[in-house]
Amino acid sequence: MHTKKNGIFITGTGTGVGKTHVGAGIAAALRSMGVDVGVMKPVETGCKARNGVLVPRDAVILSRAAMVLDPLDQLNPFRFREPLAPSVAAERAGAPISVGRIASSFRALRRRHEYLIVEGAGGIMVPLTRRVSNLDLARSLGLPVLVVALPGLGTINHTVLTVMALRSGGITCAGIVINSASRTRPGIAERTSPPVIERMTGIPVLGMVAYGQDDLGAIAASIIAL
Repeated sequence: MHTKKNGIFITGTGTGVGKTHVGAGIAAALRSMGVDVGVMKPVETGCKARNGVLVPRDAVILSRAAMVLDPLDQLNPFRFREPLAPSVAAERAGAPISVGRIASSFRALRRRHEYLIVEGAGGIMVPLTRRVSNLDLARSLGLPVLVVALPGLGTINHTVLTVMALRSGGITCAGIVINSASRTRPGIAERTSPPVIERMTGIPVLGMVAYGQDDLGAIAASIIAL
C-alpha cells in the first residue's frame, strides 16, 4: 500500500484514556498493511529511571509496535520524571521544552517514513511551555488530529469540548476512537454515547476498542482512507 507523506496527531479527552494503546495498535496495523510507519512522542512525563536513565515507556511501546530503529532521543526529545503537565514538569526539572527541537525531530522522522504517528502528552489543551499547548504543536506540525475518548459517563462532554477546541484552533479532526482503558462491563452510557457524540460533533467514531483489544486494523484502514 502506498500513502502520501502524511500522518496523524493523537490526543485524548484526558489522561489515562489509552492514547498509547490506540497509537501502537494503529502503528502495528499500518505496518502489517505494508505502510512504512514512524512514531513520535515529543514529550513524556512520569518516566521511571533505569540505571539512572529516564525511560519513556509510551515512546518505547510505540517504537516496538512500529518496529522502527530510529534513535529514542529523536522519537522522544523530552522526558521527565514527575507525572505532571509537561510545562510544570519541565520547569521543576530546570529543563525547558524547545518546540524548535521537537519540530526538527519531526521533520527528520517524516523524511524517513511514509506515515508518522505523533502522540501528544495528555489532552489537547495541556501546556508544553508557558505559551505553547498541544493544540499549538498539532497545528504547527500540520497534522489532522485523532481523538481518543473513554466510553463511560461524562465522555460526551469531554469529547465534544475537545472537538470544539480543535475547531477553534483551525485544526482538522480526523475522527474519534472510543477506547475501553479498564475492564468494566458496558452499560447504557457506553452504548448510547457514541451516536450522540457523532451527532453533536459531526465527526465519525472510527471504532470502539474493547479492553485488551490489539487488532486495530479496521481503524487504521479508516484513517488511511480519510
